[in-house]
Amino acid sequence: MIVGVIGAGAWGTALSIVSARGGADVVLWSYDGQHKVFDNVTMPSNIEITADMSRMRDCDAWLIVTPAAYFRATVRNASEFYQGQPVIICTKGAESATGDFMSEIIRTELPDAVDFGVLSGPQFAAEVARGVPTGSTLAGTPVAVCAGQQILNMLHLNPTDDVIGTEFCGVGKNAVALISGYNSVAASGENERAMLFTRAWGEVMNLGLACGAQMRTFLDLCGIGDLFLSATSETSRNFAGGMTIARGDAPSGTVEGIYALAGLIRRAARMGVATPVLVAMQQKMGLGQGPEC
Repeated sequence: MIVGVIGAGAWGTALSIVSARGGADVVLWSYDGQHKVFDNVTMPSNIEITADMSRMRDCDAWLIVTPAAYFRATVRNASEFYQGQPVIICTKGAESATGDFMSEIIRTELPDAVDFGVLSGPQFAAEVARGVPTGSTLAGTPVAVCAGQQILNMLHLNPTDDVIGTEFCGVGKNAVALISGYNSVAASGENERAMLFTRAWGEVMNLGLACGAQMRTFLDLCGIGDLFLSATSETSRNFAGGMTIARGDAPSGTVEGIYALAGLIRRAARMGVATPVLVAMQQKMGLGQGPEC
């Protein structure tokens, strides 16, 4: 099997390594032909790195791993090379300007993609690249789930058909991890941190259920598992980004939680679902409506 991985940041590179170790030949695309380098990790020889998007045409499946802020533009650019392959969305996030999730962007920008899925869970890229045991939720159509299980056979995968719930968990944990990092510095004490953490996650769940998510998904690896990892560790870019904001500095690099928080608030407003804690925390962090894509 030839797997096309679109996006060669830390997570895209880690998934390329996992896929190659599992037996697939990998074509890893990035806009500049570069990729993330992990300490003490050797790139398998069956990974081809390219800046030529047309190389995706002959791949048997796609993993899309570009940041949420650039997801729509990247998929739009890739669409002319799409040949009906199963697509696994490996980006956790919401588009700030619209509130759209990545699966909704796929439906718009890649309408011929009948079989697609979403990968989400407690996954630090460097540990995955090193081969540390890692579990994830894989949601999608039977064809997409089967392809994902074949490609990512080195991971411990829990299959489900709850795509929207899996995405809500990935988006929501980004936002809550950002809030938790901020409150680890700015909150008055541990009691307040716990209260805001719980209420923020409760608002994410309420919004998800209103959009058709299944309650059990919030208890899966993509839900409580990823929330535990991201909202308690400074290794998380979102948690660390929140801490940085609380100290009065601008976070460096891509902090998906900023986009996720803005996207969730926009969606909640459209749905008529109250999210007072999410709104208050966005204002307290001085994020306004969040950065536009």
